Amino acid sequence: MNATLTQRYIDAVVRSLPPASRDDVQAELEVSIADAIEARTATGEAADVSEREVLTNLGDPGILAAGYADRPLHLVGPRFYLTWLRLLRLLWAIIPPVAMCGVALGKALSGAPIGDIFGSVISVGLAVVIHVAFWVTLVFVILERTGSASTIAEWSVDRLPEIRTRGAVRADMIAAIVLLAVGVVVLFWDRFRGLVIIDDRSLPVLNPELWPWWITGLLVLMVAKSALVIAVYFSGRWSAIFATANTALALVFATSAVGLLTVGQLLNPEFITIAFTNNGVNSDTTRILAVILGAGIIGFGVWDIIDGWLKTIRDNRR
Repeated sequence: MNATLTQRYIDAVVRSLPPASRDDVQAELEVSIADAIEARTATGEAADVSEREVLTNLGDPGILAAGYADRPLHLVGPRFYLTWLRLLRLLWAIIPPVAMCGVALGKALSGAPIGDIFGSVISVGLAVVIHVAFWVTLVFVILERTGSASTIAEWSVDRLPEIRTRGAVRADMIAAIVLLAVGVVVLFWDRFRGLVIIDDRSLPVLNPELWPWWITGLLVLMVAKSALVIAVYFSGRWSAIFATANTALALVFATSAVGLLTVGQLLNPEFITIAFTNNGVNSDTTRILAVILGAGIIGFGVWDIIDGWLKTIRDNRR
């Protein structure tokens, strides 16, 4: 004997419920569906049409069953969503860049070609992004399904962030002027007095052949950077024009410094010979130190670029 639509519908609802509640839900549905069908047939509607309309209005039996079982039909619901999103953004901002930098540094130290380095960095970055998203989401899915609420701090007015003011921009301007002055003093001190003393000899760290043109270019970049920060202060906010200029300055500095480092023209050869070669440090160690220095220069440039654009986005939202 073929089951009726009502029997099939009730079976689809109760099959996913805990055994202890199936009989009660089945009895409740049988009564409510029968009453609804009877009310429609009393108006002259055909019984089969009434049955189909009543079941259609009840909706998907899976949704109805979830309501009876108090079971969420989403991975992360409103209670945990903002916490999940904030944590995911924080981890994405920290873990993938650290992993990518570590892989790039390791590949560079092993002497891998540039194509291999880029390929490894991209593949590791994508893998880490996916893994972070999967495991963070899995944790919150478990919290959602177990009904946990004690592990997430409740929001209160004490957690409201402070309003950003022009004080932060003023601090940036003061820091830029101070760094410009210190940088100029260091450059001239290194050239005429030497920053390091080895065996009672004062040696410059930077290659003296960088004077005058390369050092002049560096001073121009430093002055331009300070002027940019001062312009941001008087403007009162970062903009796309300022962020683009900041990006250009960072790229010029990083590419020039790394280029000079690659061809062995950035550091003073005499300083390298006395400080490392004469002290028994082999060429591999010198190459590793150069790679680490280059990674630091690139990392500083990338951070400066990202910081400028983040400030631009922040100020545009205000």
